[in-house]
Amino acid sequence: MKAPVTIRGAMAVIVTAIGVSVLAGGVLIRLADPQSFPSLGAGMWWALQTVTTVGYGDAVPQTAFGRVVAGLFMVEAIAFVAIVTAVITSSFVERARRERVVRPAPTGGDAVERLAPRLESISDRLDRIERALAQLSSRHTRPD
Repeated sequence: MKAPVTIRGAMAVIVTAIGVSVLAGGVLIRLADPQSFPSLGAGMWWALQTVTTVGYGDAVPQTAFGRVVAGLFMVEAIAFVAIVTAVITSSFVERARRERVVRPAPTGGDAVERLAPRLESISDRLDRIERALAQLSSRHTRPD
């Protein structure tokens, strides 16, 4: 975590975390409830639905042990993916904070040259606004 996380790197970590969770969940549910999940593929399909919180309902553990394993997997997998995502998000926020602190404000002739015309324009507009307000004010303060 010393090097800044890239978006591509973050995606790779999240996809890997989901993949590991799906594989582990597929194996666990297959072992816990082999009649409801007759193949590793069926178990992984259920685990993918669970991790992504889609939950189509087409694959559901039927045994008590299978449901206990499923419940534990649901909590673990969702928490795991959420924590990985939070760590990556925190890394992005920290990198943005560092860049704001480290990046100095523009100085020198170049910055002044870029800002001078804008400041001049703003100053001219303010002068026009002040004159217009003064004219309005003088119209309303004259005795009729």
